[in-house]
This record gives sequence, C-alpha cells and structure tokens, in this order.
Amino acid sequence: MEERFEPLTAEEIFVDVVVPVYNEENALANNIERLDKYLAAYLPYRYRITIAENGSTDGTPLIAAELHKRMPSVEVSLLKEKGRGRALKKVWSESDANILAYMDVDLSTGLDAFISLIRPLIKGEASIAIGTRLGKGAEVDRSLGREIVSRIYNRILKWSLDLNVSDAQCGFKSIRADAALLILPRISDNAWFFDTELLAKGLKRGWVIHEVPVAWKEDKDSRVRIARTALDDLKGVARLRREFRESRLKQ
Repeated sequence: MEERFEPLTAEEIFVDVVVPVYNEENALANNIERLDKYLAAYLPYRYRITIAENGSTDGTPLIAAELHKRMPSVEVSLLKEKGRGRALKKVWSESDANILAYMDVDLSTGLDAFISLIRPLIKGEASIAIGTRLGKGAEVDRSLGREIVSRIYNRILKWSLDLNVSDAQCGFKSIRADAALLILPRISDNAWFFDTELLAKGLKRGWVIHEVPVAWKEDKDSRVRIARTALDDLKGVARLRREFRESRLKQ
C-alpha cells in the first residue's frame, strides 16, 4: 500500500540542504557561498546548509568552521569516517527540518532545478525527488565513458531490482523528513550505493519518486573513482536482490 504524506504549509516549511565533503578545501568556501546566495534569493522558505565533514585530512574542517562562524545559515556536522551514505544518515536523522536534501559540493547540478526538486515533497505528491541527467530535458556535459557507465548501471537496476528511475546516482536529491525517519534505519550502505538503496527500498514501500531533469556539468576534479564505485554498486545490487528475495519468501 502506498504511503502518503500530508502537504506542508509555507509557514512550517524548513529545508535542510546537506553538502557532504571530503578534502574539498579548494572548492568549499566559494561553492557554499554561491549556494547560500542562491537559496537566499530564490527559496521562499526557511533553510539551512549543513556541511557534513567526512574526516578530511586537508584544510576542509577549518574552512567549514570559518563558514559556520560568519554565515548564519551554515552548520557543520563532523564525522570521523568517509562515506556519503554515512553522512546523510547522520545529518538527516538528526535534522529538525521537514524537507531534507543533499547536493554535491562541486555544484555540478544547476541550482535552478532546486525549487522543482522540493516542490512535489511540499505538496505531498512525492516522498522522494531526484535529479536526473538521463531523463528527457536534461542538459549534460560529461565524458563519454561516464555517460556509458551511468546508462548501463541504470539499465542493470531496472532489470535486476525493478528500479524504474532514469538516474539513481545523481548527487541531487530530496526526501520528506517523515519518510526519511521511516527508511533510514533500513538502509545498510554507508557509501555511494546509499542512493540506490534509498530509492529501491522507497519504491518497495509504494512511495512516489519524482524526477527532475537537470543541467549537469562534470567536475574534472571529482573524488569518485569509477571502477571501484561500479564494483561496489554491483555488490550492493546483489545484496539487495538477496534481501528482496528473502523478504518475499517470508511473506
């Protein structure tokens, strides 16, 4: 049975935008300032930017602390270990906001899509919203190799997990806080596969996942290691298949 969440009024909306970071001393300050300026100008709701610092070994923690000191909208969450999933689990679980989002610190995804990302959650029309680089209307600038890997991975998800979304791994997502509290304890992965597991288990609950075409420009200094990430993702897919099969057998 599909779980529905009530619409939110403008007065009660509070948006928490989480930015996981690891060794991002060169990009952090400029991009957080850019994000804050955009949200202040175009987001008509109360918001917070949470920098989720993942055990960096460079100057990232000091820069994050300085941003928090001089920018009222910026908070910092300190984690000792790396992992996008680990960071999002911690910050989303502890947040007092009712709309939770995250984006990559490089801001590869165009910010003009952000309002469209959270609007269906506010209206109660969807539980999760995702940016898509592969859906109709998306504008993408990235290498052919990454494009091919991304398309193959999403086909694998559709075939193996019946995950019918166009782009599971885009670093631009949002979720209702009431939905997050239900599903986060059920997600095992602490790294890049977190996104796929979130979507697959959300769909199993009957949730609506809204897709937003985005403009996306590849960050040449990305920390993502394609081969290692792809292998870990395939292991995650195999684990989820086992979980879903065992769950059906118990019913």
